[in-house]
This record gives sequence, C-alpha cells and structure tokens, in this order.
Amino acid sequence: MRHQVRGRKLGRTKPHRKATLQALSCALIKERRIKTTLAKAKELRTYIEPLITTAKVDNTHNRRKAFSVLQDKYAVTELFEEVGPAAADRPGGYTRVLKLGFRLGDAADMAVIELVDFNDVQPEKKEAKKKRTRRAGKSNKPETPVKEKKEEVKPEVKAEDKKDEAEAVTEELADSTTSAEETTSEEVISEAPEKKEKPAQ
Repeated sequence: MRHQVRGRKLGRTKPHRKATLQALSCALIKERRIKTTLAKAKELRTYIEPLITTAKVDNTHNRRKAFSVLQDKYAVTELFEEVGPAAADRPGGYTRVLKLGFRLGDAADMAVIELVDFNDVQPEKKEAKKKRTRRAGKSNKPETPVKEKKEEVKPEVKAEDKKDEAEAVTEELADSTTSAEETTSEEVISEAPEKKEKPAQ
C-alpha cells in the first residue's frame, strides 16, 4: 500500500525526476515565471522553496548547497543576488501556482508557476463609496455662491433684412412652380414608354 508516500512520481525514474526538477528550477530562477503541467508545478514548489530560503543568507556554504542541487552557476548567482534579497522579508510561500486549463494535444492540466516577489499582482484600490442617508439632512460642505449666468447679447436683426430674406424665398418657390406648370400633359405622355398592344387570340 502507498500510505503516506509524499511527492509525485511524474512517470519518471528517480534520476530522471531529479533532472526534470533541476531544469525547471533553473528556468524558474532565470525567467521568474514558467508554464508547465499542474503536477510538475506543484512538485517544483516543494523543490525550489527550500532553495530560496537558503538564498536569504548569502555565504559560501549556502552557495555550495544550492549548487549541489541546481548544478548551474548562472542560476545560483541569480538565486543569491536577485531572488534571495527580494524574498528576505517573506517567511515562506515564495511561489504562486495559477491554473490555466487543459492542453489541446493531450488534455493535460496546465499551470503557470511564478515567483511572487517578481510577479506581484496588486489589486486596484477602489474608491470608497459615499454613505447615503434616507433623510435629507444638511450637508457638511459649505455652500458655494451660485454664479449668475451672463445672458448672451445677440445682435438685433433689422426688419428690412427679414423682408429681403422672405422675398428671396418666395421668388424661389414661384420659379419652381412655374417650371412645373410648363410641362404639359402631352409631354408627359410622349415621354412615357409606349405599350405594345397584344393581338387578341
């Protein structure tokens, strides 16, 4: 029976599993955020968090311990110079796993694992809503004097100008009606297409 057996096999032998977690750890330290399967992300969290705790204190002994696990000089340097100091105030929980859904090819459950201190998502601060009361009480705001609106002064239109405009409009209407009357009914009939009569059968 498999009682109290911790960790995931990930379908690999022990050395293959160790190499996989080493590679994922180095990638996470360098990139700060990687996409992988959910099982690997959860297993990687238990593998890398003790390393980040070790990286909080930068000395030769801790660097050698980290190198024995990672086997990558560049990753160890990044771990102790960038990641460790950023996580100095955090007492654990250095990584975050976010589910992404299923992969199209094999329907594997995918996830993103990221370092919290480098991918910190801060919620937007919402403005506090003003409390509304049912009674119409006096407001605490001092009353501001209402500014009087100045009336716009429109230039006066002379009566003569109005008469000239009215005459021009009436002349246009008269011209259009006379041109319509000139077209007689004979012209309208001649313009219409002639219908051919069909012989009766």
